[in-house]
Amino acid sequence: MEKVRTRFAPSPTGFMHIGNLRTCLYAYLFAKKHNGTFVLRIEDTDRERYVDGAVDVIYRTLQTAGITHDEGPDKDGGYGPYIQSERKDIYMRYARELVERGGAYYCFCTKERLASLGDGSGVHKYDKHCLSLSPQEVKAKLDAGEPFVIRQNVPTEGVSEYDDMVFGHIAVPNADMEDNILIKSDGMPTYNFANVVDDHLMAINYVIRGMEYLSSTPKYNLLYDAFGWERPHYMHLPPIMKDAQRKLSKRYGDTNFEDFLAKGYLPEAIVNYIALLGWSPKDNREKMSMHELVELFDVDGISKSPSIFDEAKMKWLNGEYIKCMTPREFADRAKPFLDASAVAGKFDYLKVAKLLIPRVEIFSEIADKVEFLRGFGKYDPAMFEHKKMKITLPLALEVLTQCAEVLPSVDEWTDENLKAVLGEIAQKDGRKSGQIFLPLRLALTGAATTPGGATEMAELLGKEESLRRLDFSIGLLKEALA
Repeated sequence: MEKVRTRFAPSPTGFMHIGNLRTCLYAYLFAKKHNGTFVLRIEDTDRERYVDGAVDVIYRTLQTAGITHDEGPDKDGGYGPYIQSERKDIYMRYARELVERGGAYYCFCTKERLASLGDGSGVHKYDKHCLSLSPQEVKAKLDAGEPFVIRQNVPTEGVSEYDDMVFGHIAVPNADMEDNILIKSDGMPTYNFANVVDDHLMAINYVIRGMEYLSSTPKYNLLYDAFGWERPHYMHLPPIMKDAQRKLSKRYGDTNFEDFLAKGYLPEAIVNYIALLGWSPKDNREKMSMHELVELFDVDGISKSPSIFDEAKMKWLNGEYIKCMTPREFADRAKPFLDASAVAGKFDYLKVAKLLIPRVEIFSEIADKVEFLRGFGKYDPAMFEHKKMKITLPLALEVLTQCAEVLPSVDEWTDENLKAVLGEIAQKDGRKSGQIFLPLRLALTGAATTPGGATEMAELLGKEESLRRLDFSIGLLKEALA
């Protein structure tokens, strides 16, 4: 197998779409799997859609996702420039060569003439009008400064064919293709032309992109053939769908990599999930590090069928990553979310992390999980009543009074030690453990749901605050029973 060179060539038109990131990831994985080179190229020839700051988004996204390019605008590997707008003269030079080879021609048609080519159903296909111009006529128009474009000269007969690594044999009748513009009137190349010239000059021999290019690839191959260049191998990828009918797109929102980071997803979990959108390893495992993805990636695992983006599945996978964290890792990585929650400045983040690791799937859930800690005051004592556990208000008061008698003497105020002490109370009085732990948890938090049980809450609150809240709740029950 020849030295593999793949590329990711995004347009700086805004945020990084999940579909673009998957294309980037697969190109990276394929290159790394075969000890090849992964190239970053910025395709900024569409100046109307150019967005300031979008190039920074591309760099930031790749860095955060753990995708490291070997060559690019900031890493010259000898094939630069890697930014299309800096290669304008190159495209014009090759376009003129293509005209000489008969693979392209100058077109001077006006907008009015082009508009008149419609067939009545809204389809406008160029009629090769300017192909019939003589060399002398072309020269005269160029010398006169007439505006022009350069069009590809596509054969009108025959079939263009190639083999795709995913979809197999593809054949498109030449009559179905149009003489598309290669060089626009402003001298800038279209994507169709710049893409081919750049891929050849940068020695890209494996082109990985979305299947929307399946039917237009024959046009690119005609360009390769006209220049006498070797065609690359192609790997076209199935689309990512929002649902069975709609493709995932910007208009539906939530397709932005950085939006998912802001919602509290881990970049490695997003990348892991995106890898599974259209591909699966032979052993069907789901949680994989980047190293494992490189090791396992195989074209045979790529599906021809569209994949549906299921955020619930990605959320579950993110939770699996969180469950593998230590409290220190969780506290460090979730710090912005902890800082914006009720625990900020009040509680030990490591203790909070210990509680939350098994209970959150994304960091943005933290705020709701700990909101009950924002304050503690009067609450409805009726929540102590629990028919299934046979807990009444008098029983709750009795249990809490016992706890208030025993807990002050506990020196080692830890979850484990408190469990043992409360267990002894339950055993001594012949009660179910839930009849002790539930009333105490409610007494310490005043909340129906918490991310931990009584002893975990007590450890988090600390001895002094726990005993204060316990006394408050006993008073509240006495008042209710009076």
